[in-house]
Amino acid sequence: MTGAKAPLPISFPVVVLVGPTAVGKTALSLQIATEFGCEIISMDSMQVYRGMDIGTAKATPEERRQVVHHLIDIRDPDEQYDAASFVTDALTAIRAIGEQGRIPLITGGTGLYLSSLLHGLFDTVQGTEAIRAVLQERLQAEGREALHGELQRLDPVSAARVHPNDTQRLLRGLEIFHATGLPWSEHLQRQRQAAPPPQFSRLLLLGLRCDRDLLVERISLRSRQMMGDAFAAEVTGLLAQGYGADLPSLQAIGYRHMIACLTGAMDRETATRALIKDTRRYAKRQMTWFRRYADLHWHDLRDLDAALVEAAEFFRTNRQK
Repeated sequence: MTGAKAPLPISFPVVVLVGPTAVGKTALSLQIATEFGCEIISMDSMQVYRGMDIGTAKATPEERRQVVHHLIDIRDPDEQYDAASFVTDALTAIRAIGEQGRIPLITGGTGLYLSSLLHGLFDTVQGTEAIRAVLQERLQAEGREALHGELQRLDPVSAARVHPNDTQRLLRGLEIFHATGLPWSEHLQRQRQAAPPPQFSRLLLLGLRCDRDLLVERISLRSRQMMGDAFAAEVTGLLAQGYGADLPSLQAIGYRHMIACLTGAMDRETATRALIKDTRRYAKRQMTWFRRYADLHWHDLRDLDAALVEAAEFFRTNRQK
């Protein structure tokens, strides 16, 4: 069986800015976009959700008036959004921005989305921390048989190959479905059939990082600022609208910690310390993911001028006619 036809190459310049959470990507992306006429495409699996603003550290309304943003507030918290959705939406936004003579600036920290966009959806299928947390909690609460029954409904071919006692493969099958929107059983088949990823002929990959101690300090500061009354009100409002605390979106970092406060499972200080710990772990996983890109140009938070100089040179040599 022959593979699908490759999409048309993207010939206009595209910039990607990645880095761990709390490192300062939003501020740098706004500076680059303002100086060089970019529109920002969010590459964040949680910022797609309406009403989830503080816990996802979205750009403020003022910042979004300053620079056009895409892929923010496009789903309700109970709607699924996955890597396949991101690739479709991001390519649509990239082409629309480029056709207007402007430059797409893709920024965020969801490594799976970047891998899916640049290398194809099935290059490496990884779930998200939120999906894994929900599945682990459901395994404890509902048991293996219930989850195996769900896998049978979603992916009967894989369910037939996975014994209910094979917890690792059972969770993996469900993780792949909820991360990509497609059954595990289609994975290998679609590797052969799926269209190759688009070819970016003019692509700049920028990474922002800082030393470990500074990142830990920034994570701690942001976590403590986040876990205030405004965030409590945001989460209370979401629950009051009928969004269940067990939704994958509300099991994300920050939201599950505030829900633990609101339900009395943790006091605010204990939840904040847990948030800091979990966010540090998440940042470490992000850096592990991004280090795989040999062509990613890293810049230090303490020397942003170097990143701006590289961006300026890229725009100078690749500016659309």
